Amino acid sequence: MKKKVLLSMVAALTAVSMCGCGSSATSNGEVIVYNWGEYIDPEVIEMFEEEFGIDVIYDEYETNETMYPKIEAGAATYDLVCPSDYMIDKMIENDLLQELNFDNIPNAKANIGASYWEQSEQFDPGNKYSVPYCWGTVGILYNKTMVSEPITSWDVLWDEQYSDNILMQDSVRDAFMVSLKRNGASMNTTDAAELEAAKDELIAQKPLVQAYVVDQVRDKMIGNEAAIGVIYSGEAIYTQRENPDLEYVIPEEGTNIWIDSWVMLKNAPNKENAEKFINFLCRPDIALMNFDYITYSTPNDAAKELIEDEDIKNSPIAFPDLSQYDNLEAFLYLGEDFDESLNELWKQVKSN
Repeated sequence: MKKKVLLSMVAALTAVSMCGCGSSATSNGEVIVYNWGEYIDPEVIEMFEEEFGIDVIYDEYETNETMYPKIEAGAATYDLVCPSDYMIDKMIENDLLQELNFDNIPNAKANIGASYWEQSEQFDPGNKYSVPYCWGTVGILYNKTMVSEPITSWDVLWDEQYSDNILMQDSVRDAFMVSLKRNGASMNTTDAAELEAAKDELIAQKPLVQAYVVDQVRDKMIGNEAAIGVIYSGEAIYTQRENPDLEYVIPEEGTNIWIDSWVMLKNAPNKENAEKFINFLCRPDIALMNFDYITYSTPNDAAKELIEDEDIKNSPIAFPDLSQYDNLEAFLYLGEDFDESLNELWKQVKSN
């Protein structure tokens, strides 16, 4: 979802398995993983390779929309991918995934909280295809030294006093979510009039926007290059560590609550190794390592109990009390026709 800095699109991370005889060759095959940029602690990969003697071949992508065509076309063979909720729904519908054998992934059911399995039911009925990995919200990050008053609404992204100081997500669904929620509409609306109105507002906002970014919002806000940015909650935690003048808020009109999960592709060539990899990631100590590294909220309740920093453990950004909000939504997959229509509206926004 989340969170996600664009690195090289192909990053091979391998380590040599150590055995008592000192052999320098692995003997248990490989697992091929496709994940968001900076969405796993590299040390976790090394630990897995050493423990199981399995090489991890690791590629990265920047958005769900850049990942999906590659998977659909079979341009590369992967075992595991970590898409967001609505994209998992789409992959299930288009028969790109296989059901998981949870008997071989016992750490998933043992350690991941019940509420996250319930949320996953929205895009994976029966929780047959996916294992929750990270979750969070989308909100506004603002610099308290550059903004005159506390922010509570998406309206600030249309405030002319912050012209050229606003960062928007370069993501069709995130951008439209902001405008739709601001207007009191569902971010999953298929109503043509509501979508057209959102498009017109995004076009009207465009002269105020410094840049449409994905991962770069983090560095720009840390460096005081902008006053306000739309950001994923996990990124907000990291930015506040680096720049204490930054504040994160969930706007009063509501927002997206998202979840990214591991799925196994239909044609995965290394099924057993992929199961071992998911099970390893669901171990509490490993899930904690990943949380510390990427700062995106973990659905692993056992890992959360291991967090020693009480400020982080009780952080309203990392682990918000969702009962305080009645207007949070998860993205739903609304069909190919909707995707095409929304992408066309986004092209009109970007081309104006």
